[in-house]
Amino acid sequence: MSDIVQDGKIVQFHYTLKNDAGELIDSSRGGDPLSYLHGAGNIVPGLERQLAGCEVGDKLDATVPPGEGYGERLGEGPQPVPRDAFPEEFPLQPGMQFVAQSPDGERFPLWVTRIEGDEVYVDRNHPLAGETLHFDVEITGLRQATEQELAHGHPHGPDDHHE
Repeated sequence: MSDIVQDGKIVQFHYTLKNDAGELIDSSRGGDPLSYLHGAGNIVPGLERQLAGCEVGDKLDATVPPGEGYGERLGEGPQPVPRDAFPEEFPLQPGMQFVAQSPDGERFPLWVTRIEGDEVYVDRNHPLAGETLHFDVEITGLRQATEQELAHGHPHGPDDHHE
C-alpha cells in the first residue's frame, strides 16, 4: 500500500490539459514533471482525488468539472481599472495574477484579462473558472514526503530546498 498515491506522498507526473473544445491549455511534456504533495491542496481537488491510489507508470484521463477545478464563474466578470491605479513600474500583462486589498483589509487574487488603452480589465475569477478540465496524466515518480515538506505543505527540491 505504500507505493500508491496517498496523503503524505510527493507525486511527480506529466500532464496535458485541454478544455472542452479540445484546445491545449497547458502541458508539462517536453519539460520536467509537476511535483506536488498529495493531500495538501497543491493541485485542483478533482485531479488530486482521481490520482489517489495510482502507482508509478499509471496513465489516466481525468475529467474535472468546474466545481472540483477552479470553481464556477462568479460576479460580473472583468471590470475596468484605470492604468494609473497601478504603480508605473508594475509590468501589467494579460493572464497575470496579483493580490489586491479591499478597504476593509480583505486580500483577494485578481487576474488581468486584457488591457485596452488606459484601462486594465481585472477579474476575481481564475482564468479557468467555469471550465471543465481534461487532463491526460502519467505518474512518473512517488516518494514519502520529508517532515519539512509535510510541515511546509509542498515539495522541496532534491537537496530539500524549495522547488
